[in-house]
Amino acid sequence: MMRRLRATSKVVKYGDMESDLSFSQTMSSDEDSEEWRPTELKSKGPSKIVSTPAAGDRKATAKRTSKPKQPKALKTPKAPKVPKDPKSRVLLKHDAERKKKALSARKDSGESWLAGTKRERDGRKDDKAGEHKEEKETDCPKGGRAEESGPSIRMKEERVSFIVSEAHEADRWADEGSSLAGLRPKKEEIEEEDFMFEEPYLKKQKTSGTCQGQPTALPPSEAQALRNELNMTWDLTELLSTLTCVEMWVCVNIIVLLREENTVPFMVRYRKEMINHMDADAVRDVQLTYEELCNLAKKTQSVIQTLKKDGVLTVELEQNLRSCRSADELDHVYSPYKKGSKLTKARRAKALGLEVAASALLDTPHTLDLMAWVKPDTKGLSSFEEVATGVEHILADMIAKDPETLTYVKSLCENSFLTIRSSVSKSVLKEKEHEKTVQSQRKQGAQQNKHMDKDKFHLYFDFTCNIQRIQPHQTLAINRGESLKILTVKVNICDRVKSDFIRWCINNRWRPKTFPREELNVIIRNAVEDSYKRLILPFLTRSYRTKLTFAAEKESIAMFVRNLRQRLLMCPVRGCIIMGVDPGFRHGCKLAILSPTSQILHTDVVYLHNSSQPKEAEKLRHLMIKYCCTRVVIGNGTACRETESFFTDLIFRRYFHPLEVSYCITNEAGASIYSVSPEAVKEMPDLDPNLRSAVSIGRRVQDPLAELVKIDPKHIGIGTYQHDVSAGALKAALDGVVQECVSFVGVDINICSETLMRHVAGLNVGRAQNIAKWREQNGPFINREQLKLVKGMGPKTYQQCAGFIRINPQTLHSAKSSPHPVAAVPEKPAAKKGKGKTCVNKPTSFNPLDQTCIHPESYHVAQRFMSLVGGSVDQIGNSGLQQCVESKVRTSSVEELAGTVDTTPETLKLIIDGLTQPPGFDIRQNFGHADFKRGIVSMSDLRVGTVLTGRVDNAALFGAFVDIGVGRSGLIHKSNITLDKLPVSQRNRSLALGPGERVEVRVLNVDPQRGRIGLDLIRVLE
Repeated sequence: MMRRLRATSKVVKYGDMESDLSFSQTMSSDEDSEEWRPTELKSKGPSKIVSTPAAGDRKATAKRTSKPKQPKALKTPKAPKVPKDPKSRVLLKHDAERKKKALSARKDSGESWLAGTKRERDGRKDDKAGEHKEEKETDCPKGGRAEESGPSIRMKEERVSFIVSEAHEADRWADEGSSLAGLRPKKEEIEEEDFMFEEPYLKKQKTSGTCQGQPTALPPSEAQALRNELNMTWDLTELLSTLTCVEMWVCVNIIVLLREENTVPFMVRYRKEMINHMDADAVRDVQLTYEELCNLAKKTQSVIQTLKKDGVLTVELEQNLRSCRSADELDHVYSPYKKGSKLTKARRAKALGLEVAASALLDTPHTLDLMAWVKPDTKGLSSFEEVATGVEHILADMIAKDPETLTYVKSLCENSFLTIRSSVSKSVLKEKEHEKTVQSQRKQGAQQNKHMDKDKFHLYFDFTCNIQRIQPHQTLAINRGESLKILTVKVNICDRVKSDFIRWCINNRWRPKTFPREELNVIIRNAVEDSYKRLILPFLTRSYRTKLTFAAEKESIAMFVRNLRQRLLMCPVRGCIIMGVDPGFRHGCKLAILSPTSQILHTDVVYLHNSSQPKEAEKLRHLMIKYCCTRVVIGNGTACRETESFFTDLIFRRYFHPLEVSYCITNEAGASIYSVSPEAVKEMPDLDPNLRSAVSIGRRVQDPLAELVKIDPKHIGIGTYQHDVSAGALKAALDGVVQECVSFVGVDINICSETLMRHVAGLNVGRAQNIAKWREQNGPFINREQLKLVKGMGPKTYQQCAGFIRINPQTLHSAKSSPHPVAAVPEKPAAKKGKGKTCVNKPTSFNPLDQTCIHPESYHVAQRFMSLVGGSVDQIGNSGLQQCVESKVRTSSVEELAGTVDTTPETLKLIIDGLTQPPGFDIRQNFGHADFKRGIVSMSDLRVGTVLTGRVDNAALFGAFVDIGVGRSGLIHKSNITLDKLPVSQRNRSLALGPGERVEVRVLNVDPQRGRIGLDLIRVLE
């Protein structure tokens, strides 16, 4: 089994240069990956290397099993330093003996262990070893979401000292499955808000006491099912915990919840205690990693079956395949045996029968005579040199596939100075020389666009960076330049790695058992050098490039997700009539006047940019006064600035008097694509597609969430390097955050659109159609229980979606006035897949709890709590009930009240929120909304040092783009976004600035020719 790379740190000096290198699986340093870390925490002294036995150690596949030298302190574990009372020692001894007996019994029966039992040890580790284990589990790679500074800083501070709880000492030594059951940090933990949208913190890790009484292993049935499905040598929960840096008991719970078909929003809101209060992004990260490991196991099984059919599968090869922990490792082991690949040098030598000679060279070199293998008439065996070359190829192949050897060479690279370098490709240089000889004007025009594309990568024409410190956007840019054949990329590994590796192989790992002759020593040395140059070095290069790309793609997708969440959760502008304007020159500006409920009142086209401006202005004034419209929303596409200037002039002249008109600019990305989509045709069948765009632009301000869910998230205009990341991973992540936002905001089931409904957790297109059809046939839903009458709404679906669906009494009352009958039982023929639904009696009265975020499974708890505080469900949202609840919570803690009503504190907090929130509460009211203005500023008016206010339009890996109202967004580089400029509530966030946030900025530089504005952040406006 491959050993996991350890996160170590060492000061390496090259001449006058001293660099603090810390390498992790995704090659990200603390200084660069944690952008929002305080300055004083960045500059740390060099730390000592802490070496702990790797989790995945296994026996070497070759016969000779020499191992690399390790520190003496690690050979013999010290006795525990923590004093224990005699009873604890006796319990510990008996418990350890019982564990050993159980372990040996299971090994004799050939059982494969899951969930912590596979790696049980005798339970005799000292505090220092426990601290080392803590470091191993918390020093997670960037790919494991350790890039955010807040939790990382907290974790490193908490690792300094721990107090061992005597009450749980025996449990900790006897069963270390949960890793921190008896460890409690001295420092107080920061109280975090129970809210998951305001750019949540990183997943809570290693919190004290959280795993008390929590399961540290899968249930037997689930464990057996996973054993049968995976059939790998590694432990799923242990590996999942290592890769995601989440406690093992949390991983166990998430696996169980996922296998029970629970959705991420449901887990985050209603199963907080099981997932340790992790946010949706963190749970989704664990889910994706779990799915990747399951897919890896399936692919491994498929490869094994293929090799078995081909007759090349050996016990050693199967063991190597089942030990792979990533698709890259699996491909490295499997690639020589692929049918499409050419026969490797080692396989050709094995076909000649030289494998026996290679084995003899390692085991009994004193008896080996290579001249006996010479066959003059056989190609490849005709001379001593050919035989020696064949043996070298076999040895080189064995060395390159040996897990212990690969682990050692990776450890050498881990502590060495590795760089990635990009330069101009030879094809581009040739093209430049060719362009100099071209004299034709037409040719010069044709080459202009290509030349501009090349200039975009001028920063990387001669670029070298430490592989641990390269930024994600730099990795994606280099990859794009390489795919366009503009750049050539190479990973440079220093020569010291090669020399140390060859010395170790010859003197330790691949040293023959007996003393060989000189010519055989030469063969071994040549085999080691050939293996490193021809096989191991390309593998390392591919591995590092893959890890860098994976980490960069993951960060880019995370940026997409955070931007999309900010965009979807923009506060809606309600209670006013809005005019949506899709600007244009030749085809005019398309107008759509919308009611406060987003109904289309009027559509028209005006031509504001030709000679008929006075006539068109009169038409605008007539429409504005007729419909009492005071808000204008202009799309930011073609002719936006000219249209804005036109409206600004009319407003300045008080042309719309007595109305006080203002306008705002909104992002129209995706409006044109939506206007011709099937959803738009179904919603507005009689409207011209150009006018549909104006409707969409207006609705994006009235209710951003309800409108933007109709558009493919990739077309909303957020994030960077969209086309350089995995399309499947990006779509899954964006769909997940749309479902998350729609679910947590909640939908009024009686008025929401079918498109919005399908994004609720647990629902899909078919179920949303069935709900809409039931609503049309039977009238509005009176309570949540009636959802069970809908076709396709089973118990699991109802459980997942019920808490996110609202029954608003106001809309219910207005819907009852419609001619639709209100039926408690739907009129369906009982013979057609009714599953008994037509015979079930459902309540026909309105339940006030159905308008809250409280899940129906907790209604009985809510009733008990209401009786405890002396309130009634009819008082939900009233100030009187809120005062009763607050006074009760002040006199008794939430934990005590939770025990009284027989529930968990997390569930009770949710019930309290649902009971005290006012009717129609919307979590988006705390987020920013569109800025309406009455004047205009042009780019020519900007001066260096000017202080302006603006709103973040988009966030990228290298900074944030801010709309300051001049037609061009300015860039605040990430170096200018420092902790002291951010509010305290935002300093622990991975995305310091997100779309929609209002900021005060200072102009640093203006480049009118390139249309670029450099900004400095002054402060974030609340």
